[in-house]
Amino acid sequence: MPRTPDDGPSQSGARRVLRPWMIGSALWLVPALFGIVDQIAQRRLHGVPPASPRELLFAGGDWLVYALITPAVFWLSSRWPIRQPRAARRVWLHATFALLLCVAWALGGKLLELLLAFGLEPEKVRRALDDAGGDALQRLGVDVAGWIFTTLPFGLVVYVSVAGMAHAIRYFTEAREREVQVARLAEQLAGARYAALQAQLNPHFLFNTLNTIAVRARDGDGAGTARMVEQLADILRRTLRRHRANEVPLSEELELVREYLALEHARFSDRLRPMLEIEDAVRSAAVPSFALQHLVENAIRHGITKRLDAGRVRIAARRDGDFLELVVEDDGPGLDPAATAEPGHGLADTRARLAALYGARASLVVAPGERAGTRATLRIPYRELAPLEGRGEERGDG
Repeated sequence: MPRTPDDGPSQSGARRVLRPWMIGSALWLVPALFGIVDQIAQRRLHGVPPASPRELLFAGGDWLVYALITPAVFWLSSRWPIRQPRAARRVWLHATFALLLCVAWALGGKLLELLLAFGLEPEKVRRALDDAGGDALQRLGVDVAGWIFTTLPFGLVVYVSVAGMAHAIRYFTEAREREVQVARLAEQLAGARYAALQAQLNPHFLFNTLNTIAVRARDGDGAGTARMVEQLADILRRTLRRHRANEVPLSEELELVREYLALEHARFSDRLRPMLEIEDAVRSAAVPSFALQHLVENAIRHGITKRLDAGRVRIAARRDGDFLELVVEDDGPGLDPAATAEPGHGLADTRARLAALYGARASLVVAPGERAGTRATLRIPYRELAPLEGRGEERGDG
């Protein structure tokens, strides 16, 4: 059967899940071996006849019964981990599981003892049944019940130990996964910062901006020239200030967008008509760094620059229940039905960062506008964030 691309991750995930169960079950070989050694040593120390094969097999096999139960304990710990906000309820749930598995361990041990007796010492079993007569089942029931109560205290300790090991492995694995996720986010943020710098410093953008500055300088527009130089410097300064912040308040992202739009408006003069519709209540909402700026840049590059007349870029932000919705819409030529990929750079990287930051709760949809052009809609879970200054970020202007 050919191997599909999905086989690798699924098999790796299966190995990652099964390995703790296998290790936990294999650990029972140690007490099983010591149980056999104990039987041999105790008989010799007390000068009694050696243990029979049935007794040795039961001394080790009784421990191995819990090796069969261990995967169930790992599964229960994975299915119902003890963590907030349901920690108290989960403790009682595991207490119930512990009692049930203790009974299962005792019954399994007695079943093993009967199987070994019937298989290795059938004559002894027949004599015992003959002696018991009609009370055989009653004696068996009393023996099993007594064994359950005998093993119950130790069985509870064993369950707590195995469940604790399962929780420890789970928490360690989750901690390692969080470390990998943080490292991946840092790498993606570094890529986003580089992409933002590249967008501001790519030859096309820089040439057009410097050409506009030169034209204004030749026309004697000293104030306009100085303003554009300051705006370009401010864009670079804001980009470099972000350091490693995965998220920034919407208000700070909007400042970067305004500086970018100001430079582009100087280039296009009356051809660019930006519209901002931002609800005041969402200005402190957390947004991924550079995400909105990328969407605005794409709208200008693939919408406004392809028009011969004036074009509009609409930027809107509003809260929709537990989500923040950001919309960037242009009235350019729109999406090409024959195109195999969405226009604009950074969209794939933005989606990857959204998945790492918010999982399946975030989305980025690029679709045709209501009347014309293209509409990009970004939805992320709503969460307020303090300004970068309030979070200890360096804000030097050097």
